[in-house]
Amino acid sequence: MVRSPRWLAAVLTVGVLGPLFLGTGAVHAAQVTLAGVLGSKALIVVDSGAPRALAPGESYQGVTLISLTGDAAVVELDGARRNLRMGAPVSVGERGASRRVVIAPDHQGHFLQQGQINGSAATFMVDTGASTVAMGQQDAERLGLDFRKGQPVQMRTANGAVQGWAIKLDSVRVGGIELFGVQAVVTPQPMPFILLGNSFLAEVEMTRTAQQMVLEKR
Repeated sequence: MVRSPRWLAAVLTVGVLGPLFLGTGAVHAAQVTLAGVLGSKALIVVDSGAPRALAPGESYQGVTLISLTGDAAVVELDGARRNLRMGAPVSVGERGASRRVVIAPDHQGHFLQQGQINGSAATFMVDTGASTVAMGQQDAERLGLDFRKGQPVQMRTANGAVQGWAIKLDSVRVGGIELFGVQAVVTPQPMPFILLGNSFLAEVEMTRTAQQMVLEKR
């Protein structure tokens, strides 16, 4: 287990495992766009088709509208949920995407991987010692997280105690594995990566040999 980096809040006891490589497979996803709002209904465009007005609970071409709030909506396809913003296309329901993630260490023994938080790009460091997903304030602001409305928590750092925030993420995605309602913490201290901690890892099957780590959705 790697010694905890100085930039990490001590409350997250780190055990860095380390850059992450995913197996690939054939993927088919629908591109879904929130084109507008008509009263209590969302105007949903699937791929390049015509807009369709959907109320929460209604479906069109396999896409189900879960909720609509202002200019944002949540939709679901093949068990995968995505947050939509007006006019911004999002891929939903990666059919055939593997739910098995194969991880190989880099030359430093670290596992890093591009993934998504609430549908936005994020760079993760896999960390079995971190109790939750954890990120610095700069990443939280970039992701558009309203973290200051979260639960205040005291965090210990190399420079003393600071106040952080405990929040819940709508979704966290790595490869074909996506979880919803994932606990996370935000620290005012800058962090070079977002830690993929046990609030995500505890929900997947994880095996490791000397050569690789494998995550599989339960």
